Amino acid sequence: MKKLITIILSLSLSIFLLSLAVKGTLAFRQLYFYDLDHLNIATDYGMKKEEIMKNYNILIDYIQDKKITKLSMPSFKMSREGEIHFKEVKDIFMKFNTLMYICGVLSLIGIIYMTKIKNFLFLKFSSIMLIVIPVFLSIPFAINFDKSFTAFHKLFFTNDYWEFDPVRDPIINVLPQEFFFHCAVMILALIALFSFILYFTYRKTKKISRA
Repeated sequence: MKKLITIILSLSLSIFLLSLAVKGTLAFRQLYFYDLDHLNIATDYGMKKEEIMKNYNILIDYIQDKKITKLSMPSFKMSREGEIHFKEVKDIFMKFNTLMYICGVLSLIGIIYMTKIKNFLFLKFSSIMLIVIPVFLSIPFAINFDKSFTAFHKLFFTNDYWEFDPVRDPIINVLPQEFFFHCAVMILALIALFSFILYFTYRKTKKISRA
């Protein structure tokens, strides 16, 4: 029974931290603001940086907040297909939130129980899972980011609306592929950090238990 609880808790905690890494990257708007200068986005598109930032904030607020039901960016027109795609992106992140909260509650209950019986093996298992997952995911992106980026969209979307027409949906002009690559790197970095923290905590608790 303890083994089963350990496996379930390890998986639940890993999923929670994975979801947290994705949500944290989306919320970290400074990454995009950095890329505005680093990738010369504002200069290349010919729009003021402050105006692009304002529209980006509107987009992220729409994706993150379930109360916002309509996306309207004042500086960018949007096609019906573009509107549908962003609605689908919003739905995916809402599901991510639900999954994160469920796994968070399960993880909290499991951690309290495991702490009472002084069994911290789940920390080691979760740490391993979090290392294996980013390594597994990073291989195809490292080999060919373009094909992996396309495969990712085909996996999560049932249409090709994500293939924006720059004329009908000019927002894509200020969301270069390099920015999404940086997002992927940040997600993997956060996962690796969480893995290190879990393993470090496991080692510490093991030493304390021995003492």
